[in-house]
Amino acid sequence: MNIQPAVLQKSQQPKPQADQRRRLGIGGWIAEIIKYTVLILLSVTFVMPFYWMFSSALKNDAQVYVAPPIWFPSPAFWNNFPDAWNSQPFTQYMFNTLFLYAIPYTLGVVLSSAIVAYGFSRIQWKWRDTLFYLCLATMMVPFQVQMVPLFMIFKQLGWINSFLPLIVPAFCGSPYYIFMLRQFFRTIPAELSDAARIDGASEFDILFRIMLPLSRPALTVVALLSFIGAWNDYLGPLIYVHDQSKFVLALGVENLQRTFSFNSTIANAYPYLMAVSTLVVLPILIIFFFGQRVFIEGISMTGLKE
Repeated sequence: MNIQPAVLQKSQQPKPQADQRRRLGIGGWIAEIIKYTVLILLSVTFVMPFYWMFSSALKNDAQVYVAPPIWFPSPAFWNNFPDAWNSQPFTQYMFNTLFLYAIPYTLGVVLSSAIVAYGFSRIQWKWRDTLFYLCLATMMVPFQVQMVPLFMIFKQLGWINSFLPLIVPAFCGSPYYIFMLRQFFRTIPAELSDAARIDGASEFDILFRIMLPLSRPALTVVALLSFIGAWNDYLGPLIYVHDQSKFVLALGVENLQRTFSFNSTIANAYPYLMAVSTLVVLPILIIFFFGQRVFIEGISMTGLKE
């Protein structure tokens, strides 16, 4: 059977995108131009605060407190970044934030939420759905209501002035991430789990060798959101951490601002504050930039199947 004419005819057919471009009249082109113009303007409004923070970090007092504002510092004082960073022990604050809080918190949330979500999505047991709805109902209790009881409990345990009150609850799961992972687990075919059970695999084997590798996009979303939440957390460390040697970056920035507020004679106080704020925000932007594809994929694929 000669299929060459059919293949040739198929290759000569115009592409859908080309047809769409040809069908666009003047009105269509105007609509496209308006759409992208609005998107560009919205992008500029989102980027503008970070640019103002970055540009202010490169100024001195003479360039900061001037009207109209200077958008492009001249000259640019790049030494503001190391000077501001060394004005307080921000290296210690970053170590505390990264290794004593953010990473353990993220690992606890991802591990515990995945285990609980697997139990709610793939294991049949009595009162499963009732307890799942009760778990979701805890999201309606604001943290402000829990602050005093939790503080009293952790004080009785002797955990005040440590990171234990911030890390240990993470290993009990998060209702929001449990819901997200449960919805993602339900999109994975149940035949994979059934085949593994026939081969003698335990539920933990199914979870760690089948479900979690297939759920990498959703796990990445949970890890990113948890890490960003811990990195930017201010209220939790403010309540439980008292020694300055145990401060996290959020407390360090607030302490720097308070120092400048009490001593208005410090030169370049505002540029120093903007420089430190830029350095604190920069890692989160880099992480999201390189992980945005998996992040968007995990968000879009969650909850496709009931």
